[in-house]
Amino acid sequence: MGGREKQYDLQDRSESCLVPESPTPFNAADFLAQAGLGKKIVRFRKSAKIFSQGDIGSSIFYIQQGKARLTVISEIGKQVTLAILNTGDFVGQECLPAEHQLHIASATALTDCVMLRIGRKEMIRVLHDEQIMSEFFVAYLLERTSRIQDDLIDQLFNSTEKRLARALLNMANFGKVNEPETNIPKISQEALASIIGCTRSRVNLFMNRFRKAGYIEYNGHIKVNRSLLTVLLHDADPAIRERSTVKAQKPNEISPKRTKTRK
Repeated sequence: MGGREKQYDLQDRSESCLVPESPTPFNAADFLAQAGLGKKIVRFRKSAKIFSQGDIGSSIFYIQQGKARLTVISEIGKQVTLAILNTGDFVGQECLPAEHQLHIASATALTDCVMLRIGRKEMIRVLHDEQIMSEFFVAYLLERTSRIQDDLIDQLFNSTEKRLARALLNMANFGKVNEPETNIPKISQEALASIIGCTRSRVNLFMNRFRKAGYIEYNGHIKVNRSLLTVLLHDADPAIRERSTVKAQKPNEISPKRTKTRK
């Protein structure tokens, strides 16, 4: 009997010394890269509707590849572009606060897009259960809020020229962690006008000036050169100002050069 009790005692001690295996640590990048329970990878062709203004928001989208555009239409039918979203952005997060929340804007694919569609309940669950994901999402929302503030300041205080330059640089991902995409998706001058809040004719004027100054290559598709940053870094660009001033003056307004006569 004593031997059996000793045997059982050793077995109990050995089992109590076993360390339970720790679960695999949560990784936000892996969560946003793979399909799974409550989430699915979806693809949208260029110009396809992701969701429309007024639709019930049941999912949030994470852009894995491509670009999307957020637009809103007023009661009288005027359409305004709110934002151009790139790889790494979330779309449709306004559905999270309440069930059956309506989308306040429409989302359209500017290019062929690959997105992760996450159900509202799954997104709320992972934000509640996983601190790493919660911190990641909060950091994204803060950065997005900062971008919106920058857009508002840009709209209120900067010239049309600067607003257009900034919009083109943003679409080309200048100033972000990833390498700039100098060739940006084809976008109409009407769409650019709605982004920066001006007329199409003004966009056409400055696009031509940027092209002549060598800041962009514009022939249907747009290629943004790094030199376009000079428009933002200086109060006014002398090369463009000089060209536009001379072009705007009529021949009879240009004063002839006076020659000095020796006495």
